[in-house]
Amino acid sequence: MYRRSGTRLRLVLTATAVLAATAVVPTPALAETPVTDYAVTVDPAGQGPAIDDTMYGIFLEDINRAADGGLYAELVQNRSFEYSTTDNRSYTPLTSWAVEGSAEVVNDGGRLNGNNRNYARLTPGSVLTNSGYNTGLSLRAGETYDFSVWARADARTDLTVTLKDAAGALATARQKAVKGGWKQYRVSFTATRTTTGGRLAVASSGAVALDMVSLFPRDTYKHQSNGLRKDLAEKIAALRPGFLRFPGGCLVNTGSMEDYSEKSGYQRARSYQWKDTIGPVEQRPTNANFWGYNQSYGLGYYEYFRYAEDVGAMPLPVVPALVTGCGQNRAVVDDALLKRHIQDTLDLIEFANGPVTSPWGSKRAAMGHPKPFHLTHIEVGNEENLPREFFERFTQFRTAIEAEYPGVTVISNSGPDAAGATFDTAWKLNRDAGVAMVDEHYYNSPRWFLENNNRYDAYDRSGPDVFLGEYASRGNTFGNGLAEAAFMTGLERNADVVKLASYAPLLANEDYVQWQPNMIWFNNHAAWGSANYEVQKLFMNNVGDRVVPSRASATPSLAGPISGAVGLSTWATTAAYDDVRVTAADGTPLLDDDFSGEPSAWKHTGGGSWTVQDGQYTQTDIAAENTTVSAGDPGWHDYDLHVKATKKEGREGFLVAFGVKDTGNYYWWNLGGWGNTAHAVERADNGVKSTLLTKPGTIESGRAYDIDVKVRGRQVTLYLDGKEWDSFTDDKVAEPFRQVVTRDQKTGDLIVKVVNAQAAEARTRVDLGGARVASRARVTTLAAAPEAVNSETATPVTPVTTTLTGVSDTFTYTFPANSVTFLRIRER
Repeated sequence: MYRRSGTRLRLVLTATAVLAATAVVPTPALAETPVTDYAVTVDPAGQGPAIDDTMYGIFLEDINRAADGGLYAELVQNRSFEYSTTDNRSYTPLTSWAVEGSAEVVNDGGRLNGNNRNYARLTPGSVLTNSGYNTGLSLRAGETYDFSVWARADARTDLTVTLKDAAGALATARQKAVKGGWKQYRVSFTATRTTTGGRLAVASSGAVALDMVSLFPRDTYKHQSNGLRKDLAEKIAALRPGFLRFPGGCLVNTGSMEDYSEKSGYQRARSYQWKDTIGPVEQRPTNANFWGYNQSYGLGYYEYFRYAEDVGAMPLPVVPALVTGCGQNRAVVDDALLKRHIQDTLDLIEFANGPVTSPWGSKRAAMGHPKPFHLTHIEVGNEENLPREFFERFTQFRTAIEAEYPGVTVISNSGPDAAGATFDTAWKLNRDAGVAMVDEHYYNSPRWFLENNNRYDAYDRSGPDVFLGEYASRGNTFGNGLAEAAFMTGLERNADVVKLASYAPLLANEDYVQWQPNMIWFNNHAAWGSANYEVQKLFMNNVGDRVVPSRASATPSLAGPISGAVGLSTWATTAAYDDVRVTAADGTPLLDDDFSGEPSAWKHTGGGSWTVQDGQYTQTDIAAENTTVSAGDPGWHDYDLHVKATKKEGREGFLVAFGVKDTGNYYWWNLGGWGNTAHAVERADNGVKSTLLTKPGTIESGRAYDIDVKVRGRQVTLYLDGKEWDSFTDDKVAEPFRQVVTRDQKTGDLIVKVVNAQAAEARTRVDLGGARVASRARVTTLAAAPEAVNSETATPVTPVTTTLTGVSDTFTYTFPANSVTFLRIRER
């Protein structure tokens, strides 16, 4: 699905603004293209908020094989034989290894060290062959590859190391003689052919023990040892990120908070703890990754700090708060453990900033970096769903950090959603305590992003500041990128409140995907930026230093009343429904079904199994998700819906839908969602849901609930058992035409940034308020079909740079349909 091609880019020539293009772009006849008229007015003498150099950054979490099998350049998978069913049910200690002869993985006192528990033991004449990631090891003709292995043998044993693929050898086989205790052995290869299906084979002439079998390309990013895959690292660096948030995410606040030791039983599914990830790689313990695989920690805190430094980004680590999230939602009650994690966090700051004479600064220096990393921000916790429990622990971290390191900004968070009870509670706690910065996360539909450009206009200017640490519009089409671009103009306009922002997730290996969308996609031999990447890159490379006040005319709204059919659904739960009635506002009956007969009025569009039982319409498949059935007319509006619902058994409650247009566009009241912890109203737009209302709540099994939904125009009132639960008015405008203007002090440019997220061209009068400007401007345009998707082989969403002539303090420019355009206009 990520290999579709899109329409070609296009620029429109107008009589009043002539483009002298540096690339030839086909232009359709103007008569065939709808045009909407707009005006953008700029106040060049006005003083908008300053924009920090760190405004836009990246969030790097090991999800979708972002680290092992991705940015971390190691080509061997399961190099230390530590894979376990705790990581993934399908794993064994020999996953990714083929055995000829006899080999076993053992866990005994003969191991390499206490953190590296397993090693392989081969009998004479045996061969171990590693298949790497994706289709195999990606090797390029003429490139050098460095092999290493830790080995021991009681008697002299010859190891023969070979690079090959299905067509035969790819390099001259190399031999190493092994004798005695554990020692690291190294050889290098030069590949004679290019392949994406390479294999690494290690053959032994005698009995031998092996561990940490490794193969690295010599040509890594900045040529660092234990380095980073060059093409991925360079693609990220091209964004010019202002900060690097790491290592998570759900990796930080899930699993055991214990350490990896005999005392704790060598916990395999641990939260990401920084001390596990520094020092020699063979001494770093592996861990079960929350996203369903193993993480080697070859890419650890030291490497993250080095990469941030290399790309000129502010390092921003995240540490556990001892309240689990991401569906686990448990507060760890262990005062000694909490104190240990607080001390670990203080030690982390010393590791980053301490002198070489300090205990942890000396460890940094021993790894090759005597100079400090200049850590200024640290985040405690990650979108916890228990705000009060989280904040009690956060406060203890904050107090300890500020006492010892008063110059470090301690960042809190507001939970996993853009609104709702958790969000409101967390924000109140943070605001009342005078927290410096709060991290917000949300993943919503493109429509939500178009509707919420003004989200931060009314935020309190006295603080806390906002860190938008994770956001995306749940898709990698250019239409998603357009919606995100429109939203980003609002982030810049509110740069005095929104200090940091990062799209998420950053990386995805196309063969190991746990989450979509993602900014950069890759396999074992290529990497490509999504449409969203191109949008982010355009903004991140053209930020400016200060916002220049501007305003734009709006697009006429065509929104009518909320209209649509009604529906019933369940999620991993069985439930029964009865007495469904829909009545028009004037009292006219539209639907009345007591299920005394066949449910002929209902259309089954989801999963699960529906049947009439004892006069109730019952969904009986406890494992099925989104089992929707619907009835009625998509044109219905201004009506009252009544449903009687009873949960039978399962993890959640039930769902009652209204305003159902089709399978991807509807509203539903989700009662007992999120593991039966909350009630919420969600709106689906083209299959992507956004949460409009949410409150804590549970649904009891076996109890019949009366549910009523009153729809009037765009206002909806919801009643549970005869009492008003809440109401909302869904009247925000999904404005497709957005703008922001910034000034670049270094170049003297006004940067006019315009998003036109609609099928019509936007013929626009640009008034620069009397500013004296050069007659020529540089124009960078992203324009494509909304459904266009970049892939390894096709990049329909690509920036086109042109030159605009005839610029003055007032001129007309036609912004293409479905486009993001940056005009860099030099002030005289």
